[in-house]
Amino acid sequence: MNYKKIAFVTHPQETHWVGDGFKVHNFIPGIPGLEMKDMDPFILLDYNAKMEVTPSDTPRGVGVHPHRGFETVTIAYNGKVQHHDSAGNGGIIGTGDVQWMTAASGVLHKEYYEKEWSRQGGTFQMVQLWTNLPKADKMSTPGYQAIPNETMGRYVLPGNSGFVEVIAGKYNDVEGPAHTHSPISLMNARLNPGGKATFSFPESYNTALLVVQGSILANEIDVPENNFVKFENKGEVFTVEATEPDTVVLIMSGKPLHEPIVAYGPFVMNTKQEIMQAFDDLNHGKFGYLED
Repeated sequence: MNYKKIAFVTHPQETHWVGDGFKVHNFIPGIPGLEMKDMDPFILLDYNAKMEVTPSDTPRGVGVHPHRGFETVTIAYNGKVQHHDSAGNGGIIGTGDVQWMTAASGVLHKEYYEKEWSRQGGTFQMVQLWTNLPKADKMSTPGYQAIPNETMGRYVLPGNSGFVEVIAGKYNDVEGPAHTHSPISLMNARLNPGGKATFSFPESYNTALLVVQGSILANEIDVPENNFVKFENKGEVFTVEATEPDTVVLIMSGKPLHEPIVAYGPFVMNTKQEIMQAFDDLNHGKFGYLED
């Protein structure tokens, strides 16, 4: 079998706060030597590992800020976040759900703990992934996909191994509900002890995984909780085997766009001139209006 080789396994990087609500480890592009182009079309991965949030009547989070040129994918493992944006979209992302926001030509948005959840407090754990848009789609109309957990594809693994939750792409014959602008697979393997799942992606695709809960053997290599694995662009197949109960593994694989990436803060475009234009458009109110 044409197995993928593991390029590296890495522990969580130092945390930093995004706003006053999200305490994140940055894996992409925060790992030394790993740049945006190395995981294209995945250009950012922030991971808020499990933390306890104390009850508060004032929800914490991130105030109004702009984005252009890419998509934000928020995956909720524990807790609830409420989203609003200047395109008129909004909603609550609860445990098990995913929100896929296409910033494209530009939106303002804000994210805070959902009010009732904030009043109660509890365990909070989420991933935010940025997926790059092809040049042809960077200035398209912004979009929003709410993906409740019950709408995701589900492939039950044999032998009481668990199941694979498909957000985008396909696992065997099960498809995920997310619409993507380039070939992207995004899924959660939820495994019982000893449960095993096999994945196969083209060797040219950039592929990685994050152990969200529990621990695994990835191609027989030990990977503990909260660790990130990047695969080489060689081979197609890899296996994930749970070594603890209730193991959850986020799997991502995508076809590289092979286009220039110029990033500055909340904007990801193809040229420096387009970044400057984004700031000019923002200053002239072309991203709309959103009250903080």
